[in-house]
Amino acid sequence: MKKVLTVGIAGGSGSGKTTITDLLKKRFAGHITVINHDDYYKAHHDMTYDERAKINYDSPDAFDTELMVEHLKKLQNFEPIYCPVYDYTVHDRSDDVRLIEPAEVLIIDGILVLAEPELRDCMDIKIFVDTDADIRILRRIVRDVNERKRTLESVISQYVNTVKPMHEMYVEPSKKFADIIIPEGGRNIIAVEMIEQRIQSHLES
Repeated sequence: MKKVLTVGIAGGSGSGKTTITDLLKKRFAGHITVINHDDYYKAHHDMTYDERAKINYDSPDAFDTELMVEHLKKLQNFEPIYCPVYDYTVHDRSDDVRLIEPAEVLIIDGILVLAEPELRDCMDIKIFVDTDADIRILRRIVRDVNERKRTLESVISQYVNTVKPMHEMYVEPSKKFADIIIPEGGRNIIAVEMIEQRIQSHLES
């Protein structure tokens, strides 16, 4: 059986991870499966909205990484999974699940995927997207206000209280585990083309 090429893409919030992932999905449509760490935030149905809003979502403890590793191994064995779906508007896992079919290439996308040894062990290629902090916070504000219906005040508060300190504690140090560091995310066309060549080589092998 052909081996699944597993690529981990990490980096700070707003660094451009998803842009790179989307470029690869478009380039290799039908040959790539993507699994997002964010979908594996732990469920907190027993808490009120206000209580859930105070959780530190930028700590490794916020994620059900054990379930994610279990799902990754199934996808690597060409088995489909039912992935949980996280609802950012209510800070909780929804009741929905999403069917994810396996493919020859598996991308793991998330700010902390290189900070978790169990996830790193599942990867063949580890990528860190390195983007200036000012650009990352501006992108995060636009995304969270427009797409996740957050207030500007809540986005800034979350950034100051958890996002920035957790980035410095967990995300930035995880760069040392990367095989490839990409400055400026999806705008770095040369780096993206190098990754595309590696994936193309795998698909042709």
